[in-house]
Amino acid sequence: MCSYGAVIPPAGILRYDGDDPYLVVAADKGTATFSDIANEISIQHGFWLGDAFASGGSVGYDHKKMGITARGAWEAVKRHFREMDVDIQSTPFTVIGVGDMSGDVFGNGMLLSRHIKLVAAFDHRDIFIDPAPDPETSWAERERLFNLPRSSWGDYDTGLISKGGGVFSRKLKSIALSAEMRRLLGTGQGKMTPAELINTILKARADLLWFGGIGTYVRASDESNIEVGDRINDHIRVTGKDLRVKVIGEGANLGVTQRGRIEFALGGGRINTDAIDNSAGVNTSDIEVNIKIALDGAIKNGRLAPADRAGFLAGMTAQVGELALRNNYEQTLAISLDQARGCAESGAQTRLMSKLEDLGELDRALEFLPDDLTMRQYQKQGRCLTRPEIAVLFAYAKISLFNDLLEGDLVDNPYFTSPLLGYFPQDMQSAFGEDIKAHKLRREIVSTLLANDMVNRGGTAFASRMGDETGTGAGTIAAAHVMARDIFALPELSEAVEKLDNKVPAALQTRLYLSIQHLLRRQTLWFLRNGPGADRLAVTIESYRQIVDDFMGCLEDLLEPEFWQSIVDEKNRLMHQNLKEPDAFRFAAFPVLMDVPDIIRAAENTGRKARDVARVYFAIGQALGLETLLESADKAAPEGYFDGLAYSRVIGNTGVAQRRLTEKVLGATGEWDACLAGWLEANADLVKRTTAALGDLAASGPLTLSRLTVANGYVSDLVAAS
Repeated sequence: MCSYGAVIPPAGILRYDGDDPYLVVAADKGTATFSDIANEISIQHGFWLGDAFASGGSVGYDHKKMGITARGAWEAVKRHFREMDVDIQSTPFTVIGVGDMSGDVFGNGMLLSRHIKLVAAFDHRDIFIDPAPDPETSWAERERLFNLPRSSWGDYDTGLISKGGGVFSRKLKSIALSAEMRRLLGTGQGKMTPAELINTILKARADLLWFGGIGTYVRASDESNIEVGDRINDHIRVTGKDLRVKVIGEGANLGVTQRGRIEFALGGGRINTDAIDNSAGVNTSDIEVNIKIALDGAIKNGRLAPADRAGFLAGMTAQVGELALRNNYEQTLAISLDQARGCAESGAQTRLMSKLEDLGELDRALEFLPDDLTMRQYQKQGRCLTRPEIAVLFAYAKISLFNDLLEGDLVDNPYFTSPLLGYFPQDMQSAFGEDIKAHKLRREIVSTLLANDMVNRGGTAFASRMGDETGTGAGTIAAAHVMARDIFALPELSEAVEKLDNKVPAALQTRLYLSIQHLLRRQTLWFLRNGPGADRLAVTIESYRQIVDDFMGCLEDLLEPEFWQSIVDEKNRLMHQNLKEPDAFRFAAFPVLMDVPDIIRAAENTGRKARDVARVYFAIGQALGLETLLESADKAAPEGYFDGLAYSRVIGNTGVAQRRLTEKVLGATGEWDACLAGWLEANADLVKRTTAALGDLAASGPLTLSRLTVANGYVSDLVAAS
């Protein structure tokens, strides 16, 4: 129980734990009806959340009407296909389904594209087979069944089913297979029992296997049915190796075991986990609860009449749905980027798992994640974590980061008022902004938003790696992340790439997303090593971003002609691939943007204009060949995780050395060009020797860690001697 502003424990209870007043529940089934019963009990007991205790109900969001769980899982399915350069919203594709049209997830899901060719499906009553469906006709019939109360496959108009298909009761002793069914299923058998037919359907070739019904139908080949724990489906269950579909969409829970997912993924199948795919329903409930908490404050303060609350909530249904779906889009993208980095992430992932295990936050055996020895064996074999494994580690990384952020004070920074408001629907922000700002769970919401953003944008092991690189904690890392993200307008760039969905090859989008991630990682590291603290978050972002924008408008004047031309050429290549000119230019300028913080710091240290500092900085880099050197270093393949940290350290030190050289040049009096000419003349022999030594290193083989360390030493010696 919780009175307004004070926690009151239940009477007659001896407590050993401290205050923890937040408790909400969500119905596994019956969200629209049983939630009202739970909320009545909550209100009777004076629980502070009232009807926010159980989401849904008569004054909440009806998940089936919204179709939110299916729509969220469909975002995952669309990404799988989009990464194969297939747009399932405009291209016909074949589907095998588990469920029927009366169900929320199956029914809503099978209406989300008019190009679905549902060739086979089954539930606990019937088996549906349509060997060559017409997408438009079959979609309309599925819609009719969805709107028909308590419908089943038995209600399907069999006159609309293609030749050789039909609807068959699972009570039949045997089912005769037509020639068309045999071709569809890839079998020579003339008849099968219903169980045999379902087993064969699950092993049939199709584009998508859509889970929207109850039961576990796929296990690993080395996993027993007893381990699965779903006896009723033992006789029809298949293994991950048996599957011949390209993609699995887990709209329902537990359709595949985790080991089954991993096995399917290792065979080239595309799959996440049920927790990732069908999270939109839970996410909608979270948003609903937090809206109701804010509105409770508005009612108590007289800003909202109780009678108007239900209508206001209902009016935001579409906005709430879009907010929930955004998470499905971003989380599946984040998993794809971790997967795209492949084994280059293995060391960081291993390190993260070890840390979480040491903290007692992760049980690798329980979650079917490999131990350190197995990870080392995987790396030797060129095997990386699969999407299902990444998805599990991804969740644990977010939970751990959330807890660490919540314990600190960064989330109280006023800079996060804007993202806090952005968590809520636009109508809430406009009408009840002050109540959102005073939200009882403000800190928890901000911590969640930060943890999500850091892992989604930086990668599963991002915060862990930054901690290893600098010895800093979660709050400091988060502040540096936000500086890097917002100074360089990375969300806007990501949005530009997102708008290219189904317009350019997926490989190009992935490359662009990874380049954004690379810039984010490099700049986060710079701010951790060099930047101001979180107390200057807003001021730093505003001042640095102005300089970045200024640089983007005058790059041609700042760079040597050859360097500038390389940027123009890359910009033109990207524009030819459908990027808009401003976005293409920004991406092409990434090699320059990498250096902007060092230039700004040098300007602060010398009192010179940032543009003049940039001219000297880039001229020195060009003269010594540092740009080429650092570009090669970025492409190097470290032998292990800590070698990677060492590479990063040396790259950072080389940037610092270039900055100090710039400061030395500008320490003289006069205009920047005169200072540069004077320094080059005075140190001609040193510069010549250093340039020659760096050139020899670059030309004598791959840029190993030892070679890069020697190169950094040459530049540092030049700083000391000049």
